[in-house]
Amino acid sequence: MSSPQAEKAPQSSGASEEVATLNVDPNTLTVSDLYDKEKFDLETMDNKLVFQLLQCTPEGLTQSEAEARIQKFGPNKLPEKKVNPILQFLSFMWNPLSWVMEAAALVAIVLSNGQGMPPDWQDFVGIVLLLLGNSCIGYYEERGAGKAVEALMAALAPQCTVKRDGNWVTMEAANLVPGDIISIGIGDVIPADSRMVVANNVKIDQAALTGESLPVGKEPGDEVFSGSTVKQGEAEAVVIGTGLNTFFGRAASLVAGANEGMGHLQQVLAKIGNFCICSIAIFLVAEIFVMYPGFRYRYRRGMNNLLVLLIGGIPIAMPTVLSVTLAIGAKQLAEHKAIVTRISAIEELAGVTILCSDKTGTLTLNELTIKTEAVRQYSEVSVDDILLFSAYASRVENQDAIDKSIVESLHDTSLARKGIDVLDFIPFNPVDKRTQVTYRRQSDNTVHRVSKGMSQIILELCTRDMTPEVEQKLHADVDEFAQRGLRALAVAEETVPSGDAEGEGTGFRLIGLLPIFDPPRHDTKETIERAIGLGVHVKMITGDQLAIAKETGRELGMGDTMYKASILNKPDELTGIANSVDELVLRADGFAGVYPEHKYEIVERLQNLGHMVAMTGDGVNDAPALAKANVGVAVADASDAARSAADIVLTEAGLSTIIEAFIHSRIIFQRMRNYAIYTCSVTIRIVTTFSILVFAFKFDFPPFLVLILAIINDGTMMTISTDRVKPSKSPNAWNLKEIFSYAIVYGCYLTLTTLIFFVVVDKTNFFQRHGCKAFTNHNDFSFHSVIYLQVSILSQGLIFVTRSQGFFFTERPSLFLMIAFVIAQFVATIITVYANWGFTEITGAGWHWAGAVWIWDIVWFIPLDFIKFGMAAIIERFAQASSPPAPGEPVSHDQVELARQRTRMSMEAAQNVTRISTIPSRGASYYAPNLHDTVTHRRNFGSRVKNLLTKSGKNLSMDNNELRRLQSTQAQAASRVLTGQH
Repeated sequence: MSSPQAEKAPQSSGASEEVATLNVDPNTLTVSDLYDKEKFDLETMDNKLVFQLLQCTPEGLTQSEAEARIQKFGPNKLPEKKVNPILQFLSFMWNPLSWVMEAAALVAIVLSNGQGMPPDWQDFVGIVLLLLGNSCIGYYEERGAGKAVEALMAALAPQCTVKRDGNWVTMEAANLVPGDIISIGIGDVIPADSRMVVANNVKIDQAALTGESLPVGKEPGDEVFSGSTVKQGEAEAVVIGTGLNTFFGRAASLVAGANEGMGHLQQVLAKIGNFCICSIAIFLVAEIFVMYPGFRYRYRRGMNNLLVLLIGGIPIAMPTVLSVTLAIGAKQLAEHKAIVTRISAIEELAGVTILCSDKTGTLTLNELTIKTEAVRQYSEVSVDDILLFSAYASRVENQDAIDKSIVESLHDTSLARKGIDVLDFIPFNPVDKRTQVTYRRQSDNTVHRVSKGMSQIILELCTRDMTPEVEQKLHADVDEFAQRGLRALAVAEETVPSGDAEGEGTGFRLIGLLPIFDPPRHDTKETIERAIGLGVHVKMITGDQLAIAKETGRELGMGDTMYKASILNKPDELTGIANSVDELVLRADGFAGVYPEHKYEIVERLQNLGHMVAMTGDGVNDAPALAKANVGVAVADASDAARSAADIVLTEAGLSTIIEAFIHSRIIFQRMRNYAIYTCSVTIRIVTTFSILVFAFKFDFPPFLVLILAIINDGTMMTISTDRVKPSKSPNAWNLKEIFSYAIVYGCYLTLTTLIFFVVVDKTNFFQRHGCKAFTNHNDFSFHSVIYLQVSILSQGLIFVTRSQGFFFTERPSLFLMIAFVIAQFVATIITVYANWGFTEITGAGWHWAGAVWIWDIVWFIPLDFIKFGMAAIIERFAQASSPPAPGEPVSHDQVELARQRTRMSMEAAQNVTRISTIPSRGASYYAPNLHDTVTHRRNFGSRVKNLLTKSGKNLSMDNNELRRLQSTQAQAASRVLTGQH
């Protein structure tokens, strides 16, 4: 159906083409009308109409015109989700843990009155300051990390060359507007959807958008997509679409309304918080029944004891400490060339057991190279001369990848034209499949020809010295190269006796066969060994040929048990290879001939087998797999589409950067795990200690002292975010049963130390015999000070046990943690010795009691390491029975089911939109703000586009015209590949 506003003018006599005109006023045209395909199709209409509609010329726009258009069309980038700083600050006080503290503040100021006493304003002010302090620290660190990473991402902002005011200038691609004239050349990424105006032998790689495996030739009038890469030639183009009005932008807008969901770490936080809240609730209820109906406590006395549990039991700093740990971790990862775009991905990266890595550019250099030691000779011509003759038959400017590799194989690239005069050069074309040069040698003024190309083409060209033996040897060498995954390029030469560039030669003679390959990076083999040492299995996932993948695997020592990806859909071909597709995927070292749907399936199967999977990608066609993986990694030089879809963006090429990210993420995870065990232990310790003291001895501990204890503990624990810890040698995972088991055992042990100390002080004169003053009763204000110090020292000292894997003294903590501990306990000691605060019922107990408490706590601290070792041994026995099958091992049905049950929650939580927890947790979402992905303030595109491209997830509608256009693009790409039109 033709557009109603476009008409063809009558063809004039002798005219060679029709002249099109538009019956529309561009000045009144709105943006929505311009991109309404029912009215205008900028991708297919004549270039002259495009210039008329966009009111531009091949000379480009003026700066003032561009500034006006950017106000109308917006910047050339996807809209970013900005976080309101005030709401971000307040979010640190909006979670169940903070709610309990806020409730405690209300209890202190509203309920804690009566009996002639004023409200407990001291506790109220202290609680409010504690809440504000936690929020300030968390806000400061998160905003700081966000700004640091935003600066790094800004440094990666794509640049482009555009004609403004008649001059070519370089600027950020975000400033492009429709109507701009851009210049593109080899290696450039197309900055916006455009129409070609001038094209000189241009080929565009659109694999990142359309999945086309080969570069596509482009002529004037053809459209090129934003995110595509120029592989050959130079061109000028007029911009027709920017931002959301590009091919990639429209796909993003289709899923803009998808929910982000809740990350795995947020669910872990929710469960830890619920554990602490439930522990407090149990003992609160018990205290209420014991104190009021049982002991007939007066109202105010009982309220004070309840405040002790509310204030002391809640790990109010937990969301802030973990958020700060992740924020600082994100900064540290950025220093190691890994930019985190989803902050909670750090925790998931620490648990990765399998890395599915691209071959090209990640395991290899993505640079074709001549394997000089494997060059085959078919005459007396030396290997050096074969390379030199091949360089003569190569371009030295505007090179393609093969010409570049040949010229760079010379020890001096200037030799490619030194000493010769080029008389004629025939570049490679898809029909002849070879290049040819005719040159005059300056040394003797003789004329020669050299041709290089496909072996079969060169073989048919050769007529001189061609024997059956030579032909048979050539075929054998080509077959050998193919088996090793090497591309073969034959070289032939002849002399032109007449000295004329067009003269007849003596006949081509085969002189050599060049093996071409993409060599592994120099550090890849060592890096893979490091990955194996870390318990991470690396699988090669490549779109290249199977033979090439196997050869690369052998060179890297990662194995050559690889298969074509098509076998995933052909279970009948598994006979003799594996018992099931799951087992095949797990045992394979890699897959070749992979398409995006294969990547998704491989990731899904590995996750169903209980593994945490990281996947590398470089284009929007990888988005489903990047989203499905627990951690999506955009490799260096990836397209903007891949960076938007990924959780981590690498700024340095190679696998070593990913391995460094693994190590540092495990360090960050260890810090979080150590703190989680510590804070849960302290919760158990506080609620059990002071509840039992109430039940057994009617001991009334002042709530203000518990508040001081919480403030000092929280301040000290902030330093754990930079603590020195050893990364684990195996992938990490949140084992909440393990954490809660440690917490209960540690907490009960610490409670036991306080109860025994209390009994010894109250029921014996042991300490009095050693110079300590006696107390009048067990609610003596000085006794409150002593109990405070005993609880403070041993509780905070526990962090040195939980942070170490061996004896606490074998792993040196960070200087900040040590200084914070010393200052905190110095303050606690001074309070115990000198404080005389009547409003909170404490008086100084003197240095003798302070010394006695320190000695007592040091003695009871020593067994904690042995308790840790015993717990670790018990937990290890249970862990072995539930670990997922390792790569290379047979997979039983029972293992599969056990692994699926063990990891279902983490798998689903990590999938954002469609990863819905199978274990309900109503309060979980409230922890999200404190671990919000605010590092770059952007949505994860991959997690949304997956719903568009896969069957799972929320059903989204797509405009029928847009659907037809997407299908048409893919169909045209497939047609070109199948018919060889590239």
